[in-house]
Amino acid sequence: MHLLILNGPNLNLLGLREPALYGAQTYAALCQTCEDACRARDVTCTLFQSNHEGALVDAIQDAYGKADGIVLNPAAYTHTSVAILDALKAVHLPAVEVHLTAVAEREPFRHVSFAGLACEKTITGQGFAGYVQAIDYLAERYGASNGQGA
Repeated sequence: MHLLILNGPNLNLLGLREPALYGAQTYAALCQTCEDACRARDVTCTLFQSNHEGALVDAIQDAYGKADGIVLNPAAYTHTSVAILDALKAVHLPAVEVHLTAVAEREPFRHVSFAGLACEKTITGQGFAGYVQAIDYLAERYGASNGQGA
């Protein structure tokens, strides 16, 4: 199984960006967490981050025929991007939306997720562990080993 782990704008600034809200760990630490979780489940992954909506859409489209699922944190584009929603719907890959914070407890404009409309599951407020939960969900649902001889 191969997963695309896709991160949107400003996540490259983890550790610097509002550490009281997002924590002190860096984007490199998030990538390492995801790689370790995938390796433990006999899953391969491609990690990609961009601050540009079109680059995220291109990555989703490029995943067609290459990835078995998508773990997606669209960040600010969650609440604005019909283009990301349409790309997810077009490629028909199982996707899990992840947010480091509990977006439902934040500003009202963050309560709407366009991307989430095309995702099987949404995980919020779990920090880096939310990514691991998303990897687990996709690996279990689509038959990858969970590191215990599935």
